[in-house]
Amino acid sequence: MGSFKSVDEYIAAQPAAAQTRLRALRKIVKEVAPKAEEKLSYGIPYYSLGGRLVYFAAFKNHIGFYPMKAAIRNFQKELAGYETAPGTVRFPLDKPLPLPLIRRIITFRTKENLAQKK
Repeated sequence: MGSFKSVDEYIAAQPAAAQTRLRALRKIVKEVAPKAEEKLSYGIPYYSLGGRLVYFAAFKNHIGFYPMKAAIRNFQKELAGYETAPGTVRFPLDKPLPLPLIRRIITFRTKENLAQKK
């Protein structure tokens, strides 16, 4: 991980195949949670809305998507075809991103965070 000054800089530093997927993830976050703050944390893109919302990052063979543990548990059946760990999903670079599923996960996380904030 480099020391990037912005999410734009982070994305631009990634291989072309990863850039497309990172931009798609970023777009969904901005559509679902337009008030989320975009930041870098641990050297990767991070979004905050009433607390940690999601993170994502590019790796050699996958995109790491970090929607927190509750989201992984809630979408366990839909994520069955992907490698997961507590709070983490790995989307292979050689397959399309499951954009509708990612949208639902981010919607879930947004509602979860906003409900906890009240």
